[in-house]
Amino acid sequence: MDTVRILGTGSYVPPKVLTNFDLQKMGLDTTDEWIVQRTGVCERRIADPGVNTSDLGYKASLKALEAAGLTAKDLDLIMVATITPDTCCPSAANWLQASLDAPQAVTFDVAAACSGFIFALNVAEQYLKTGASNYILVVASEVMTRTLDWTDRTTCILWGDGAGAAILAMGQEGPELLSTHLHTDGASGQDLLLPGGGSRTTPISHESVDKGLHTLNLIEANSSFRVAVRHFIESIKEAAQFNTVPIEDIDWFIPHQANFRMFQSMAKTLKIPMEKFYVTLHKYGNISSASCAIALDEAVRDGSIKKRDLVCLPVFGGGLTWGSALIRW
Repeated sequence: MDTVRILGTGSYVPPKVLTNFDLQKMGLDTTDEWIVQRTGVCERRIADPGVNTSDLGYKASLKALEAAGLTAKDLDLIMVATITPDTCCPSAANWLQASLDAPQAVTFDVAAACSGFIFALNVAEQYLKTGASNYILVVASEVMTRTLDWTDRTTCILWGDGAGAAILAMGQEGPELLSTHLHTDGASGQDLLLPGGGSRTTPISHESVDKGLHTLNLIEANSSFRVAVRHFIESIKEAAQFNTVPIEDIDWFIPHQANFRMFQSMAKTLKIPMEKFYVTLHKYGNISSASCAIALDEAVRDGSIKKRDLVCLPVFGGGLTWGSALIRW
């Protein structure tokens, strides 16, 4: 019986590196030690001016297509998970379709903040199971560094830019997407907020810019930390219980790369060895929806993930959104 399979993955991060020491030189009131102790981030990647979300996604997509043994002409659906699209209209997925020269593919964006990759996998799962699509490209791509107030050390130290991609289809061979699980809490959506650019703050004005409405705002960071850890843990348990798999039998946990202390708290609560957590946070920072997509691809390409490994991808993001996916590699 055919099930949902991942035919190939890909990722791309810009070459420009911004270290914690670079932030100090920019006059930010922080130190490398302070950032590492609180977040686990050592450096992050920055997209050059003129390089957009779809450009990063394009390079990740080419790698995923190559890994899958397909061309862009094989695709019939392209989704981009992002909260930093090239333009509000058209979608980042439209720009990506044009770059790939895949006019036969239907395109749209998925906006679920840091949980976007898993939300998009869930949508792809439904399209494949109903037969509405045959080959789907799921891309998570962000240029988060253009949403930041570089004088605010509570936020600008966290984020970076990059993209991850996966090709999905129905089949009997290859890594199997066993399940996806999604949740939202819209009433708490103001806890991580990027208010500018939407209908609440248009037209853009000097006043809205001066108020910082066009930069990312993190409200109640300590409270958000606790909420995120709780939902990460719930999402792991949900995926394990749904598939009747003991948590200790899961080989890899590839969470959204938010904060290293979160990983430590999750590991302690669930009694998971830290060695089972695949971490890219230290070198890329938080790339919102793209974080776990990039980490998944890197874990595949460096040989960390072996055939038959169980891989859990728990995520948490603004909105609030959270969820997980479980894959049998």
